[in-house]
Amino acid sequence: MIIIAGTITIPADKRAGCIAAIAPFQKATRTQPGCLAYVFSADPVRDDVISVYEQWADAPSLEAHFRVHPNYTAMRELFAQHGITGVEVRKYRTDADAPVYNAQRVATASFDE
Repeated sequence: MIIIAGTITIPADKRAGCIAAIAPFQKATRTQPGCLAYVFSADPVRDDVISVYEQWADAPSLEAHFRVHPNYTAMRELFAQHGITGVEVRKYRTDADAPVYNAQRVATASFDE
C-alpha cells in the first residue's frame, strides 16, 4: 500500500474556490482502480493550506493515476489557476496496518494487538 500525505499552500482568498473546483476530480479519482482514499481538504487552522491524503493499493495503480488518468493533470492545472504557492507532499510505502484502537478500545501504537 502507498500513502500520500502533505500540504499544498495557496492564497487564502483562493482556497475555497480551488477546493470547489477540484471536488469533481477528487470524486472521479476515487473510482480509479487501486484508489482507496483521495482527499484534498481545507486545513482547519491555516487558511492558506490544503491538506492532502491519498491511499493507493499498489504502485501500478498510483503510476496509472499519474500517467494515464486525466484527473491528475486537470487538478494540477486547477491548482496553478488558483495561484498555488507551495507543495510539501510525500509518498510512503506501508508494510503493516492495524486498527488504532485495540480490543479494549484503547488507542495504541502497537501493531501486535
